Amino acid sequence: MSPVADGPPERVALVTGAGAADGIGFASARALAASGARLVVTSTTRRIFERVEELSAVGVDARGLVGDLTDPATSSSLVELALESWGRLDVVVHNAGMTSLSDPAFSTGALEEIDAAHWHAGIARNLDTAFYVAKACLPALGAHGAGRMVLVASVTGPVMAMRHEPIYAAAKAGLVGLARSLALDYADRGVTVNAVAPGWIATGSQTDHEARQGLASPMGLSGTAEEIAAVIDFLASPRASYVTGQCIVVDGANSIAEERR
Repeated sequence: MSPVADGPPERVALVTGAGAADGIGFASARALAASGARLVVTSTTRRIFERVEELSAVGVDARGLVGDLTDPATSSSLVELALESWGRLDVVVHNAGMTSLSDPAFSTGALEEIDAAHWHAGIARNLDTAFYVAKACLPALGAHGAGRMVLVASVTGPVMAMRHEPIYAAAKAGLVGLARSLALDYADRGVTVNAVAPGWIATGSQTDHEARQGLASPMGLSGTAEEIAAVIDFLASPRASYVTGQCIVVDGANSIAEERR
């Protein structure tokens, strides 16, 4: 990774859900840094500061913040941190949100097994967070033109479905609808808004079942966080200036295969 040059920033990027060293969020942060961005990164735990140290060690100008994105104040704090640090915000990658690893029953199960509290909590984590981030960030993104927002969705919901995942599927499908709506509303300000839909991806949170499903995909393996980050980096770049309101599927052809091994 090339160090970021001194002086006024070319771009400032915010990446949510970047706490895991092997996750899509941190891979995206590294890719954006390699493209010259200065970074604000966030997660729900203090491990985000380990990621900031890793970025700083290779010359990247980065700031970290611990916060719960289901609280709208966290998104406002992230924008304030970017503006206080560099006076602008150019790129937002919203990667936060998933099922609960500590309590899978929190957001999975057949519909009749899911109570209203679990439904609202899953939607809050996977869809409301995107609303709060977008609401806080879009005014700053449009201030300098050529703003970029990328929402990390999933093939689950927008493209396909899994058994016993109605909350996650509904929320991730909602992310694509949100991206398309915002793309229309902010096009005249030079802001693009897109979604990325990963398939089976080998990260630290991938379960054994998901890994087996990756092996059964047409390419015979799961994708990597870096492969998702490469698409996000493109969508966040000046080269993608005429791409907006799209959902880019990155799943190794899994969603188009009629046959399985």
